[in-house]
Amino acid sequence: PIEVFAWEDDEETLVDLEEDKLAEVLPTARAVLAEQNLVLQHTAVTLTATGELPDSGEVLTLDFDEEGEESEPEEFQELANFYHQNRQYAIYTPVEPLLFFARLDEAGRPQLLSPEEFEALGPALEADLWDDLD
Repeated sequence: PIEVFAWEDDEETLVDLEEDKLAEVLPTARAVLAEQNLVLQHTAVTLTATGELPDSGEVLTLDFDEEGEESEPEEFQELANFYHQNRQYAIYTPVEPLLFFARLDEAGRPQLLSPEEFEALGPALEADLWDDLD
């Protein structure tokens, strides 16, 4: 998975991009990642990159606190920086894997669980996942 962020003018704050702004900078992000032999794809759920990730890069810890809600900080590995129309952007990949939960349909094709299905199955899936890791 890939995340593209914009730096605020103070260059100390990263902001998530709205879908229209992401679409505007996507060609430049693709070109920058292509220089590292990575192919950026706009998939159904998230941006992804195929290819071999660089061995190391700056790791950034971000805390996505929603109003009144606590959240776990997430770590991201920096892949690249670029400028578009005089604004700096950064491309990151999460250090921890991103999990998608799906079920097989009648034809044997995976289908992502709906939010309602995931909510109903979430506790059982989480218990099974942690049991497998032990």
